Amino acid sequence: MPTPPRRLGARRRRPAVLAMAAALIAAGGLGGAALYNSSGQRIAVLALARDVPMGQVISADDLVVAHIAGDPVLHPLDAQDLQGTVGLRATTDLKRGALLVKSDLTSDPATQPGQQIVGISAKRSQLPATRLQPGLQILIVNTPDSGSGTTRTPETMTAVVAAVGKPDTDGSTVIDVAVGPASGPQLALWVASGKFQVILAPRTAGGS
Repeated sequence: MPTPPRRLGARRRRPAVLAMAAALIAAGGLGGAALYNSSGQRIAVLALARDVPMGQVISADDLVVAHIAGDPVLHPLDAQDLQGTVGLRATTDLKRGALLVKSDLTSDPATQPGQQIVGISAKRSQLPATRLQPGLQILIVNTPDSGSGTTRTPETMTAVVAAVGKPDTDGSTVIDVAVGPASGPQLALWVASGKFQVILAPRTAGGS
């Protein structure tokens, strides 16, 4: 018995069905790509171009714009905040490559109203190996010659570094420190005698 011929309409529908399937697959791929792009959208934020010690004023050279995927857990400063960030002080030691967040910066001055600024010319042996930066709290210890041989607790004074000069050819460095209004004259006497030592004060829990 001869096989009946296929209808022409069935042959015409098959290419149409294939074309529709291809279109649906393409649409699905585009939809997936759009979803990926929206979930992985990259934003421009501020990051550290180099290490910045606590207390140092932020300059434009310290910053770089980084592009990262948006994440609601992260809250770095937007790249548009660049101009407002320059001139602020670091509240903690900032490391190269780290994203910059609001708590890393402060507009508070290194010194407070009413404090006296005293210049200290210190030899290399009178300073800690850690480079001093504005905003760092230090202790200045009076180290007079002991003539009696008795040991007593040395006099100390708390101060905040206000400015640091460049080292001289002999290795000495002039440092401006801020002390209370009643402590300036006493510190000036210690500095004039040359009998003092500068040490770093302990960091507080908040890193300031």
